[in-house]
Amino acid sequence: MTDLTTGAGGTAAPSPSSKAVRGAAETASDAMIAARLDRLPMTGYQRFIFGIIATAWFFDSIDLGSLTFLLGSIRNEFGLTTAQAGLLSSMSFIGMFLGAAIAGMAADRFGRKMVFQVSMVFWGLGSLWCAYAPDAQTLGYARLLLGFGMGMEFPVALAIVSEILPTAKRGRYLAILEGFWPIGFIAAGLLSLLFLTHFDWRTMFLFQAIPAAFLLIIRIFVPESPRWLADRGRNDQAERVMSRIEEKVLKRLPEGQALPAPKPIESRTSEERRFSFLELWSKGYASRTMMIWTVWFFALLGFYGLTTWLSALLQDAGHSVSQSVTYTITISLAGLPGFVAAAILLDKWGRKPTAMMMLIGSAVAAYFYGNATTTAMLISYGLVMQFFLFGMWSVLYAYTPELYPTRSRATGAGCASAIGRVGSLLGPYIIGIVLPTLGNSGVFALGAGSFIVAALAIGIFGIETRGKSLEEISH
Repeated sequence: MTDLTTGAGGTAAPSPSSKAVRGAAETASDAMIAARLDRLPMTGYQRFIFGIIATAWFFDSIDLGSLTFLLGSIRNEFGLTTAQAGLLSSMSFIGMFLGAAIAGMAADRFGRKMVFQVSMVFWGLGSLWCAYAPDAQTLGYARLLLGFGMGMEFPVALAIVSEILPTAKRGRYLAILEGFWPIGFIAAGLLSLLFLTHFDWRTMFLFQAIPAAFLLIIRIFVPESPRWLADRGRNDQAERVMSRIEEKVLKRLPEGQALPAPKPIESRTSEERRFSFLELWSKGYASRTMMIWTVWFFALLGFYGLTTWLSALLQDAGHSVSQSVTYTITISLAGLPGFVAAAILLDKWGRKPTAMMMLIGSAVAAYFYGNATTTAMLISYGLVMQFFLFGMWSVLYAYTPELYPTRSRATGAGCASAIGRVGSLLGPYIIGIVLPTLGNSGVFALGAGSFIVAALAIGIFGIETRGKSLEEISH
């Protein structure tokens, strides 16, 4: 079978049959696809693709955040103890751990688009199962399935967005993508108030299953990553997808304006192909993997350990459950300017300084939140804390997929997310144990310490990726 090599003008010519020359031609094709993507001006077409991915992310965020507001009603219906309710909450994170680890490797092997669609099927079925769960045990299994689907989606969405958008806009839009998490959390709170007032928690889960049909939109409009196709040696498919993307972009430019010429990109990616998980531990990537796993573990340990207790502290201050939910939603509003600030600073300051600022800011705000003595202070410090925490999320999701080559990008993002889910599981459990001994101030000091460890890891061992193409960052 004849291999094809794509040139700058999009034409294809047969490559020589020599194995060595053919390997060089495939590498050149990878670099050319990357160059053609990175030279594209940002138009409504790329924003449309981004909007589809972000909308799916938004729906997932509603699913993940809804249990925070529905758990009280579920406890009452099933008569759950505090420990049983905590176990039910953990089922989603166990599913996310499994989904993130498996989906990353699957996306690097079978493609981004297919795995993304499968993820939506899982979380749609999980939401539907939650709505009709007859008992707490069944609901736990349903939450496990729902979490599996959500865990699958996150690393694949990151890979799609990072590989299709041009280098100059990549960091900003990845940060904006993560910004749909606080928006989804706030939407989950508002929808919960609506459904709990007029219906019940089961109707809320039934409603959340409907957006799974959004996979039809993804199937029709979202292209497979041409970077991934070229990396897999499927040059003819990569050329067809790339040509369609160029046509869509060109149609949105002013009449008569041509696309810029591709600038050659020197790819330093090794020609040796390993199993994607082993790639994370190969020369040049092992230190990155250890660094980003440390960051994810401690950042999520602190985040979920503390946010689990936001509403509880407000209730301890004498506020009703409805008031606590309202205050929690209010505090979460600060996440909106937080991710906007991160989106701007990522491309102006760089990934490392922005990450360190958000992590250290989260640590300081968490410490003062834990030592607040009045409701006004709790809300004020809570607003500051959420600003930095959601800014931190934006940096993590933008930075992680940039650390790995196309052949293992989804695996790298998925495994880092999976390690983070271990931290998210341990955080609430550890804090539940130490709370009686250390008190509120000790708990939030512990969370602040977790953020400091994450900041030190990225500050000492992290690399800067701002302004570099994905191929330049790869070895």
